[in-house]
Amino acid sequence: MAFQLLAHKIAATTAGRSRSRDHQPNPLMPQSSPTVTIAPRDLGLLMLVVLVWGMNFAAIKIGVTGVPPLLLGALRFSLAAFPAVLLFKAPKVPLRWYVLYGMTISVGQFAFLFSAIHVGMPSGLASLVLQSQAFFTMVFAAFWLKERWQINQVAGLVLAGAGLVLIGSAHGISMPLGGFSLTVAAAVMWAAGNIVTRKLGRFGPMNQQAFVVWASLVPPLPFFLLSYWMEGPQAIADAIGHFQWSSVAALVYLSWGATLFGYGVWTRMLSRYPANRVAPFSLLVPLVGLSTGWLVFGEALQPVHFAGGALLMAGLLLNLFGARFLVRKAAPALP
Repeated sequence: MAFQLLAHKIAATTAGRSRSRDHQPNPLMPQSSPTVTIAPRDLGLLMLVVLVWGMNFAAIKIGVTGVPPLLLGALRFSLAAFPAVLLFKAPKVPLRWYVLYGMTISVGQFAFLFSAIHVGMPSGLASLVLQSQAFFTMVFAAFWLKERWQINQVAGLVLAGAGLVLIGSAHGISMPLGGFSLTVAAAVMWAAGNIVTRKLGRFGPMNQQAFVVWASLVPPLPFFLLSYWMEGPQAIADAIGHFQWSSVAALVYLSWGATLFGYGVWTRMLSRYPANRVAPFSLLVPLVGLSTGWLVFGEALQPVHFAGGALLMAGLLLNLFGARFLVRKAAPALP
C-alpha cells in the first residue's frame, strides 16, 4: 500500500489546479511561492518512512515463505484494521467507494504482488516495477477522467514502457516471467485504485488516513475466500498450525510498520508541507528495496535489469518534474 496517501494528495492538488486554471492570466509563468524548508525532525521521519516502505518488500518475501500469499493478505489487513478502526471516525463516504477502493488498491494490488514474490519475483525488482503504476494511472485517467496528457508525461510514459520491456525481456531463473507479469498486474490494480481515489474528491476534504484504515475492513473477507478457494483449507490449516516467528514478525511489520506507521507519518507530512516537497521522497523507495533484496537475499540483477530500471526511474522523474522544467524554459520567452 505504498504511496496510497500520496495518491489522495496528488488527486486533490490536481483537482484544485484544474478548477483554477481558467482564472490564471498566464499559466506558463512560474508562480511565486515562499520556499518551505522541511524541519530536521520531519526530514528524519520521512527518511524513516522511506526505509520502512523500502524494506516492506523483503518483509513480504519472508511472509510468503511460511504463509500462503492470499492468506497473508487476509491476515495483514485484518491486523491493520483492528484495533485502528477504534481510533478513527469513518469519513462520510458511500459504502460502494470503500468497496471499490478496497477491492482495487488493496485486494487486487496485494493479491498479485504477494503472489508474484511467492512465485519467485525478486523483492527488490518488485519494488521498482511496481512504480509503473504512475503511468497506468495516467492512461486510465485519460480514458475515464478525460485528463489531457502533457508532453513530459508522454515522454515519461515512453521511457517507462521501454524500461518495462527491457526488464521483462530478461526473465529466467532469477526472475520468472510469471512473477514479472503478476507484478505488472499489481501496478495496474494500484492504478485503478488511484482512479477511485480521484473520484473521492467529490466528497470534499476528509481524513485520508481514516479512510484508508476503514477501507482496510473490506479486504479480509475476499482474501480469506480467495485463499480457501485457490490455496485450499489444508494449506490454511497448515500455515496457522505451524506459524513461525518469522511469519509473525513479517505480518506485524506489514500491518503496523508499513501501513499504520508509514501512512500516519506520510499523511502528517503531506498536511504540513507542499506535496511537491514530499512526493520526491517516494522515488527513494525502490533504491531501498533493491539494496535490501541484495543484502538480505543476495538478489543479483543483470545489467539489463539496471538499464530497464534506469529508464523506468527516468520516466518517473520526467513525469514528476518535467512540467516544472518546461515552465522555466518557456518563461523567458514570454513578453
